[in-house]
Amino acid sequence: MSIRPGNPVRTRYAPSPTGPQHIGGIRSALFGWLFARHHGGQFILRIEDTDQKRSVPGSLERILESFAWLGMDIDEGPRIGGEYGPYIQSERLELYQTWAKWLVEKGQAYKCFATSEELAEMRASGGGYDRRYRDLSTAQADNLEAQGKPYVIRFKMPRSGQTTGVDLIRGDVVFDNAQLQDAVLLKSDGFPTYHLAHIVDDYHMKISHVTRAVEWLPSYPLHIRIWEALGWDKPQFAHLPVLLNPNGKGKLSKRKQQFAADGKSVPVLAHEFIDAGYLPEAVMNFLTNIGWNFGDNREVFSTAAAIERFKLEAVNPANSAYPIAKLDWLNSQYIQDSTVDDLARRLKPVLEAAGYAVDDDRLRRVVPLLQVRLKTLNEVVPMAGFFFADWEAFEAPPTEILIQRKMDSAGTAAVLSGSLPVLEDLDEFSHEAQYSAMAAYAKATGYKNGQVFGSLRAAVTGQRVSPPTFETMEILGRAESIRRIELALQALRQPAS
Repeated sequence: MSIRPGNPVRTRYAPSPTGPQHIGGIRSALFGWLFARHHGGQFILRIEDTDQKRSVPGSLERILESFAWLGMDIDEGPRIGGEYGPYIQSERLELYQTWAKWLVEKGQAYKCFATSEELAEMRASGGGYDRRYRDLSTAQADNLEAQGKPYVIRFKMPRSGQTTGVDLIRGDVVFDNAQLQDAVLLKSDGFPTYHLAHIVDDYHMKISHVTRAVEWLPSYPLHIRIWEALGWDKPQFAHLPVLLNPNGKGKLSKRKQQFAADGKSVPVLAHEFIDAGYLPEAVMNFLTNIGWNFGDNREVFSTAAAIERFKLEAVNPANSAYPIAKLDWLNSQYIQDSTVDDLARRLKPVLEAAGYAVDDDRLRRVVPLLQVRLKTLNEVVPMAGFFFADWEAFEAPPTEILIQRKMDSAGTAAVLSGSLPVLEDLDEFSHEAQYSAMAAYAKATGYKNGQVFGSLRAAVTGQRVSPPTFETMEILGRAESIRRIELALQALRQPAS
């Protein structure tokens, strides 16, 4: 059972502000957010900036932007407020120092005066910290402190026996205490380490469940012992499996660029998904389905549906390869299911960023031609940017684009020349009327539909790939379509230079 009766569910995401958000961290946050929303609880954002050297200005803003884009609302946190703030650790130093000193007073921690040289010697001898200051008397420690010797505060980890914890995903987990060192709780500069700070914060912020990456599982017994030393009821823990590289080898890197089997760059940072033209709903669906299964063989589901079904106990403990190809498919499904107005709203800024002046009415007419073809929003530019380019500046494409398979320049010119009177004589310039007339023309002239239609497509779009030919020409209009066909004819008839 993952819920303690009478206690409200409160989960948190506590990233370090060290730059752009890695998608593995976002997924850890997502699972905590889904769990909180499933139980009608709260989701808290807390910034763990105690490692000041690694903090990057602007990181908090990037985190908030990522959550807003994904639609993951935050109940408490920086810029948001809440009853248990401040929500930035560097603003809570006195609280950590108070509890570190309390642990020393209670004999659960001690002042360690080991110098960097001493620590280097211990490492060189093949071991870690050897606990040489663990058994100093209070008088001895006070004397060293009075001499101005810097110190850290370390936790007194039991030297023998075992520590058992419960993981909501893995069940009981047992650790040998002899394998663990006396971890630093408070550094000499007065800043806490993660080991102390997250526990003090989780207690004071009344966190009920902690979802974090499985890399923290080896530290779990240390954290259990610190909770017990403080005399506090600890939250329940779920150590989430990590995301592996697409080939299944090694953890998905934050800094090393990864490539899919098709050579496509793999997005791993939150802003890269935005830049690549993915829809936030698709990304949420994608991440939720890595390591957790909706059930009934369903792969496409809304965030609301996932909230209704989500259970931490149902998370697969095995690490998962990053199935980036699935994201393209999912994104295409969400694009297809979008309304015309909604997809037009999303595509417009992509086209404008590419330098096009977008006519809203024309865009709404173009959208239905694209929906079954786009995998990402960005694909609108190479596929349909020509609709919004300066029509007067349109030039015929190179002949290698105009000439279709098993055709030559003369044959292509003959097809385009013969198509002009057919198109000019149509009573209406609908795509249905065009198709019927040009299919009849192809049959009468002995050409295949693909050769005729492809020649027209290349002539009016300048591209090998485009939306359907006759729907495209209907939007361009009769006059513009004919003008472009005539430009293509001129190009085909020019002598080779």
